[in-house]
Amino acid sequence: MIKRLTGRRTPGGVQAAGGSPAPNTTAPARLGPSPMLAVVFLLPACLFLGVWVVYPIIYSIYRSLYDASGERFVGLGNYITIFTDPSTLTTIRNNIIWVVVAPLVVTTLGLIFAVLTERIRWATAFKLVLFMPMAVSLLAAGVIFRLVYEQDPDKGVANAILTTIHDTFSSSQGYPGARPRENDLAPAVVDDGAVVAKQPAEPGKPVLIPLVGLPPASLEGAAAAKAATPGPGEIGGTVWLDVVHGGGGTVNQVDAEEKGLAGITVEAVSDGVVKATTETAADGTFTFTGLPPGAYQIRLPKSNFEEPFNGLAWLGPTLITPAIIGAYVWVWAGFAMVLIAAGLSAIPRDALEAARIDGATEWQVFRRITVPLLAPVLLVVFVTMIINVLKVFDLVFIIAPGSVQPQANVIALEMWRVSFGGGGNQGLGSALAVFLLVLVIPFMIFNIRRFRRDER
Repeated sequence: MIKRLTGRRTPGGVQAAGGSPAPNTTAPARLGPSPMLAVVFLLPACLFLGVWVVYPIIYSIYRSLYDASGERFVGLGNYITIFTDPSTLTTIRNNIIWVVVAPLVVTTLGLIFAVLTERIRWATAFKLVLFMPMAVSLLAAGVIFRLVYEQDPDKGVANAILTTIHDTFSSSQGYPGARPRENDLAPAVVDDGAVVAKQPAEPGKPVLIPLVGLPPASLEGAAAAKAATPGPGEIGGTVWLDVVHGGGGTVNQVDAEEKGLAGITVEAVSDGVVKATTETAADGTFTFTGLPPGAYQIRLPKSNFEEPFNGLAWLGPTLITPAIIGAYVWVWAGFAMVLIAAGLSAIPRDALEAARIDGATEWQVFRRITVPLLAPVLLVVFVTMIINVLKVFDLVFIIAPGSVQPQANVIALEMWRVSFGGGGNQGLGSALAVFLLVLVIPFMIFNIRRFRRDER
């Protein structure tokens, strides 16, 4: 019969009944694969990381200490050029604008969209539409917005919207280039951009204001000009294009083949003060009724002859950087919304409901509870956007025309331009690359520490 040994288990093994511990002859087993197997799998990734990341960084630092030819050692000369050359200072200024504006706008819009999508039907479809630009490459997004920002309202969507809004509240009818004939017999003259009739306005006597300078083809479909016949006590006249297509006609007289200029603003002026205003009809005639007795002069203000509103010069030197930032926001706002919405779904609903029960308004709940609880997510999104805007290249290169690219330049684009885009100075380009790396590293370290803190 086999006797059962009684005893108790100790950290060193099993203690026999007699009191002396039994020797522990088995070592604890290792969980998972061996370290050598992990090294085998990590080796290819480390090899590629070294070839594509570590070596370029080390060589860029080395190359930045030499001149454009790579033969003469210049030390920190290229880094001094970064902070003294006007073109590179412009890139630094633009990058500061990007870092200050773009991440804040993207994060704010992402937060607003994430909060609002919780309160609407078809939230998934709305999120899909907002996130869809992320599926478009920055190169394609640049091409899209290059067309959006076209100056011509017939091609550019942005200016088409602006001109539509402008024309809704203000008429854009105008005849740029129209003017009276320049001779002593002309019945009207130009005075500070306005066209003024020479003859004083008298009741019952028509005032003739013939204009030239417009191609007849531009008035195709316009009504034929008509000689005005003002009644007793009325002041009237005609404004028309005194040109007959194909030649002919009588100068300074209304002919049947000539076209009236519709929609022109006409002012009745007395002692330098505008007493009444009207507009020409389709046939170019106008009439003032009810004017007090006195001497009047008929004037066409210069607004009639200004170029119509065609929107803003989005691709000009003034608005080019805000325009490109707008394209960047369009691409990344959906990405920020998805991340913030994920953080929003993790917020305890009990805290929100308790605040509402205590009488807090929706704005108070959002400002005092939602935003503080989302602060870690918002910070991660904000820092990630900063890293992205420091490296922005594609949108600036595609959207900004060559004539204004110096005004829209950023560090990443300047690095490519001076190295490979015709500059031929890889020493300065390497210095710009190292400078950009130095700017990005602190934000990367901050994000990594933040992720590690959240894992704990």
